[in-house]
Amino acid sequence: MKNNQAVIRVQNVSQSFPTAKGPFLALDNVSFDIAQGETVSLIGHSGCGKSTLLNLIAGLSRPTEGVLLCDNQEITGPGPERGVVFQNHSLLPWLTTFENVALAVNQVFKGVMSKSEMRDWISHNLDLVHMGHAADKRPGEISGGMKQRVGIARALAMKPKVLLMDEPFGALDALTRAHLQDAVMEIQSRLKTTILLITHDVDEAVLLSDRVMMMTNGPAAKVGDVLQVELARPRSRLALANDPMFHQYRQQVLQFLYEKHRSVA
Repeated sequence: MKNNQAVIRVQNVSQSFPTAKGPFLALDNVSFDIAQGETVSLIGHSGCGKSTLLNLIAGLSRPTEGVLLCDNQEITGPGPERGVVFQNHSLLPWLTTFENVALAVNQVFKGVMSKSEMRDWISHNLDLVHMGHAADKRPGEISGGMKQRVGIARALAMKPKVLLMDEPFGALDALTRAHLQDAVMEIQSRLKTTILLITHDVDEAVLLSDRVMMMTNGPAAKVGDVLQVELARPRSRLALANDPMFHQYRQQVLQFLYEKHRSVA
């Protein structure tokens, strides 16, 4: 962990949902901390509760049991200290990229920043994700990868304490995905952003993360194992392609996903 100061605390959290056959226990007694400046991946098979857990941290739903904290404050709903980037970019199609980012900035900083300061801040965040050149374009005029960059800029523009990313690159082609992974690593290096990333991609989890939390299959999913990734930063995907430690970490995650996850108590 980067330091001892936890930004996110998940404490004994369980989540169940009512169904026609009775309550369905999605998450069972999950606990972990995420330290300031740390990048953590959640990985597991479909239906293991990854998105359920991220929605709880985002404040989009409330746990059946347990408590979640952000910066030692209980999470009771959405807040600007937790920026969220979903697989679906969720940009408003009738607004330009600049205006889409402005929506978040106006909501968080109206009355705090002047209009000119807000304009500069929006431009700064678009430049951060290399989208300043497309400030006047609408979502229908840019590619899927560019839309995701704007979504990341919008989340970062709120100055969040933690960036929550739910399969943000899952719908993109391999090359675009690789470019955005590099962009996230660059942003994290510059801003020391705390990131929680949900992914199905083992290579992505190891490449981006300080820790990989592997979840058991649902129902009653929990964190079955945690992998500490001790690869030096900055990381280069080309250099890591021949790095034995990278392949060892990758193998440990694959082994859990395809062998150990069924037997974790």
